[in-house]
Amino acid sequence: MEPKDEKQLPLFEMGGENIQLVQHSEARGEEQESNYSKYIIYVDESGDHSLQSIDENYPLFVLAFCVFHKRYYSEVIVPSLEKFKFNHFGHDQIVLHENEIRKEKGAFNTFRSREEKEHFIHQLTDIIEYSNFILISCTIDKLALKKQGDITPNPYHIALGSCLETLYEFLQEKNQHTKENHVVVECRGKKEDNELELEFRRICDGNNRLGITLPFDIIFSDKKVMSSGLQLADLVARPIGLNLLKPNQENRAFEILKGKFYCDGGRERVGRGYEGRGMKIYPSPESEKPR
Repeated sequence: MEPKDEKQLPLFEMGGENIQLVQHSEARGEEQESNYSKYIIYVDESGDHSLQSIDENYPLFVLAFCVFHKRYYSEVIVPSLEKFKFNHFGHDQIVLHENEIRKEKGAFNTFRSREEKEHFIHQLTDIIEYSNFILISCTIDKLALKKQGDITPNPYHIALGSCLETLYEFLQEKNQHTKENHVVVECRGKKEDNELELEFRRICDGNNRLGITLPFDIIFSDKKVMSSGLQLADLVARPIGLNLLKPNQENRAFEILKGKFYCDGGRERVGRGYEGRGMKIYPSPESEKPR
């Protein structure tokens, strides 16, 4: 991370201490028992899930789950994003959207130079790199899916089922699978939200690969809420898709995300063993390597 600018708020002031505080309190069993899970899940997507008109430049749909420990999220993640906004905009009434940042729309069309934008992107990427969260994703190759036949399932529903099943496996490891876990998604429209909730309930009621009831509840969040978790989920989804679409293109964001994916072997294997585990592709490619 870059040296601290005395004129700016340090993004991760006391960040390391807060991380240790969470870990030590858990180890000593000091956290109060609750019917609610210790984790909160934020969901966002990249690309659209339509199979009728497929964008040849981005024929993918990516669903990303960002799983945060609630105490760490509230004491480290939220303050760091708020400080970032104060540093760059002077206020915190900004919603960080990857698409708008990339295309320099709205509040993001005020960069005075290419260097200023690069500094902005670099600091935002630092927040993702130094933040502790578990990443679970499913990427749908829509062209390959469409070739399977005339009747094909909804790409969003396929990705949702995959991510929820993997999320349950992670929560089992953390002994939080019997608690109530909230999955937060951004509102898209009444019709779309109703369809998503119906599919979510169907999957959680046992129509999943595991064949069990999943302890998840869906929460629809209005864009005006400016959820830090949803903003981070929005920022990670597209780099996952670009890694599959353009594997030889430089992708610093994805290199950082490798260490976030849920993987086999726990902390000792961070950054390895995530393909087919925390990062899934559907239909499954013939090779384990990204195409």
